[in-house]
Amino acid sequence: MSRIRVLVSGASIAGPALAHWLHRRGAEVTVVEQTRGLRPGGQAVDARGVAKEVIRRMGLEAQVRAVCTDTAGAYTVDADGTVLETYSAEDDGGDGFISEIEVLRGDLSQVLYDDTRGDVEYVFGDRIAELSQDDEGVDVTFVSGERRRFELVIGADGLHSALRGMVFGPRERFVRHLGMVLAFYTVPNEFGIDRWLLDYRHQGRSAGLRPVPDPARAIAMLSFPCPGFDVDYRDVVAQKGLLREQLAGFGWETDRILAHLDDTPDFYLDQVAQVVMEHWSEGRICLHGDAAFSASPMSGAGTGLALVGAYLLAGELAAADWDPAAGFAGYERRMRAYVEDNQAIGRMHVEMVTGPAPTEPPSEEEMATMMALVERAIGGPDLPDYADLPDLKPAG
Repeated sequence: MSRIRVLVSGASIAGPALAHWLHRRGAEVTVVEQTRGLRPGGQAVDARGVAKEVIRRMGLEAQVRAVCTDTAGAYTVDADGTVLETYSAEDDGGDGFISEIEVLRGDLSQVLYDDTRGDVEYVFGDRIAELSQDDEGVDVTFVSGERRRFELVIGADGLHSALRGMVFGPRERFVRHLGMVLAFYTVPNEFGIDRWLLDYRHQGRSAGLRPVPDPARAIAMLSFPCPGFDVDYRDVVAQKGLLREQLAGFGWETDRILAHLDDTPDFYLDQVAQVVMEHWSEGRICLHGDAAFSASPMSGAGTGLALVGAYLLAGELAAADWDPAAGFAGYERRMRAYVEDNQAIGRMHVEMVTGPAPTEPPSEEEMATMMALVERAIGGPDLPDYADLPDLKPAG
């Protein structure tokens, strides 16, 4: 089938990245997004190791580097602002704590959209209302009332995936809360932030500020332990109330950061959570990105998982002549260990910042185990070149 029709739900990063590779492999792609346009701003996301190779194969390295935050590194500070530790973006070949490729989520989404919008159909302001599948395809009804048929449907609609709920069951079966909450939002740069991220941590809570390309702005980052998080992810008023309750009077610049809470254009708060599923597909329907295997922001790998997974999912489907059973199985086989390594890192990071302060440093054996895990996760899975497959837009 030379022009198989694929519907992708979600137009943040995972969806447009997958649309890029599906089109390159010969599919006719539609991306549906419930918001009325791309969401700007958001937290900074990173590409390390194997994810940088996927960007290169996409032919987008120059475009992505052009919108990097140009963060030079990070300082951890005490309540008085005294620098305690320094991390450079040049550490570990650019794959350290601060990645050399660090981009605001909205900027990367825009790069991917600009790259694909001439070849891919985007439908904004709509979403899937119902779907049913048979041996040959999937019938989809949208909230707008439109009905269409596709050979494959892919859910790339994030941690709170509506498609996952429709096809696989309630979120409680798959979403694992890690006992921590993160918040991000834009503030005026009245703090003198200039290329260096500042991070203050004390007793499991944190407040930080990171630079963005616009020197007049900065991104505030706040976190706190919350074992029993039960605030609806859509209830912004309750979210802001919880943030104030947990961090008012925390120290450092926190109260000045909270003073901008009601004026920010892009407030985000959610639980730190992972998605754990035995299988990511059901018949002709598959999940991708955070919808399938969120490793949490604390893994630092969400973007890498989305980019690498997009390359492998499209490649394995095309290599299987678009047979969903074989293509989805190949995708899971190649991705599973990569996902599990990054999820392990996410859990370890949460434990490090929210758990009791260690009385002694980790043993050499513990450090060796952790560093081996990080190195394996950055290296990622082997990337087949898929040289025998169609490529409608060769990179480079």
